[in-house]
Amino acid sequence: MLTLAGVNDENLVELAKQSGAKIGLRGDTLTMTGTQDAVSRAGPIAQRMIDAAKQQMPLTADDVLRMSMEAPRDGNGAEDNLRIVLPGVRKIIQPKTSGQAEYLKLILENDIVVGIGPAGTGKTYLAVAAAVDALARKRVRRIVLARPAVEAGESLGFLPGDLQAKVDPYLRPLYDALEDMMPPERVQKAIETRTIEIAPLAYMRGRTLADAFVILDEAQNATNAQMKMFLTRLGVNSKAVITGDKTQIDLPRREESGLVQIERILPGIEGIGFHYLNDSDVVRHRLVREIIRAYADDAGI
Repeated sequence: MLTLAGVNDENLVELAKQSGAKIGLRGDTLTMTGTQDAVSRAGPIAQRMIDAAKQQMPLTADDVLRMSMEAPRDGNGAEDNLRIVLPGVRKIIQPKTSGQAEYLKLILENDIVVGIGPAGTGKTYLAVAAAVDALARKRVRRIVLARPAVEAGESLGFLPGDLQAKVDPYLRPLYDALEDMMPPERVQKAIETRTIEIAPLAYMRGRTLADAFVILDEAQNATNAQMKMFLTRLGVNSKAVITGDKTQIDLPRREESGLVQIERILPGIEGIGFHYLNDSDVVRHRLVREIIRAYADDAGI
């Protein structure tokens, strides 16, 4: 019930704000009073809140706002059938929007999936969750996570340390996602035994990745040649997920982006799925959604 209500009842306050109904929580009973329209709006949102609280998922006012923006479910929605249980950290991961649900469904059904969308839509997080789940179920023998080592509009200059220390800053987001889904000691052991490999995209050349779940993150910063090299590494019983945001290309010339090229030449091939996430799928701070919209409006998108 504490999860449902939130800190200082912020979740209930947000539910009331978005629905127009008066919300009360006494003991284990949630009450909604007001006009028929207000209660009708509040009901589906409240049910989603209760479902999240029962699953011991984090629930904030931002989550309630997002739930209020989604279409009502009929009880058999894709979100309900796409839960990923991570026993090591006692955590359940599931899509938070219909767009995320479709994205995760494509990952389960296709050998190659390209997820394109703005920051904060869960492109990488859900892909890593699917990879960890596939490894836990022994559907694959290893996970390979790759990223282009491209600086985001600024030069970091000389970085001290060995080669791994030099590339780790570029790969940190992938480590963060893994550590949120597996106990730290298991992550470290898996990396030491190469069950999980996190490496710059350049390290993929000349390899064959069999029995692997391979993720290419920040793919908008892969060149055409790098993207072709990556796609042709896929071996038997392997799956690849490519994620990127076309509005954040840091290559010297935007037309060199391999993500833009495959978006043009690969659709229609059986076994390859494309999915586009948008600002309605943003699950970070509510301001992230507004910031993305503001930049899109400024660019005339």
